[in-house]
Amino acid sequence: MLLDYPVDSMSMPRSMNLKTQEIRKVPSRDWTSAFFAGNLWQLYRLTGDSKYKEQAQKWTPFSKKESVNSNSHDVGFKVFCSFGEALKVENNKEYEAVIVKGAETLCTRFNPKVGSIRSWDFNKEIWDYPVIIDNMMNLELLFEASKISGNPKYRDVAIKHANTTLKNQFREDNSCYHVIDYNPTTAEVRKKTTLQGFNDDSVWARGQAWAVYGFTMSYRYTKDPAYLKQAEGTAKFFMMNKNLPEDGIPYWDLKDPSIPNSPRDVSAAMVMASGLYELYTYTKDKSYIAFADKLMASVQSEKYIINTSIKAPFLFDHSTGNWPKHDEIDEPIIYADYYFLEALLRQSDKGAK
Repeated sequence: MLLDYPVDSMSMPRSMNLKTQEIRKVPSRDWTSAFFAGNLWQLYRLTGDSKYKEQAQKWTPFSKKESVNSNSHDVGFKVFCSFGEALKVENNKEYEAVIVKGAETLCTRFNPKVGSIRSWDFNKEIWDYPVIIDNMMNLELLFEASKISGNPKYRDVAIKHANTTLKNQFREDNSCYHVIDYNPTTAEVRKKTTLQGFNDDSVWARGQAWAVYGFTMSYRYTKDPAYLKQAEGTAKFFMMNKNLPEDGIPYWDLKDPSIPNSPRDVSAAMVMASGLYELYTYTKDKSYIAFADKLMASVQSEKYIINTSIKAPFLFDHSTGNWPKHDEIDEPIIYADYYFLEALLRQSDKGAK
């Protein structure tokens, strides 16, 4: 179905309601838009089948215009998950130029006083300058753009953002808040809150995975031991959490009072698995490999793989998008597949990026 899915710049597959068989399709401006092209590139690397590469080459250009869209902090997801994956297969100067342009655009959302890239522009009556843990994932675009261009500006912005996140986003137990709202004039923290967790003090599972992955990736580029320490702290918090199910696939929020009758989130598990494989390469702590292997074995089962009778360009069921908004609950979501495929590549390389 990934090969047969019709090529259409306005219809990137994002998620699916298995009851109605309806696929949720999005244009390039959606933060999830590049994952499908990224999946095709990764499948090409896993299989060597040129058909995946040919399809990836058709889908990737649809993300190009997002490299100049300054209305979103997710330029990294939208550009790097397509063009970044393409670069791993093809040494292409045009791909490089799109990545550098995207980094330049992302930097327009950076406030040097706060020391962070602004996340959302909505809910201005609630937040002054919101920064979400997810934003750590967009830093890879900046680090790579500096490597490509030789311009240290992008790397410097990434480091400042990571340092601000490190200072304010974590609790004493190494779990992380989803949203930190700053005063953009004084840089003071106004509130520590959530949009996608159960409540402000809960533990949104995918947020913990973004943190582990994001700080491990930032360590790759900087070798700052503080980043590695935080990645390890949050990884251990997650791995040893008393509310984690036996198979390791977390409930969408590890403090949801409905546990064990709470939806799971395969996407959180797959982001975590991919991050842990890389974390192992720097720490040689075999518990990370063992836990990531466990997550990978759990999802590759009838419980999580979509039944082959369902015609869908997705691999896994049981991800949770935005529980508070009752949006994409317990269904296939594209980024679960993306991080599974990345984790599969890292697993075969023993964690190498």
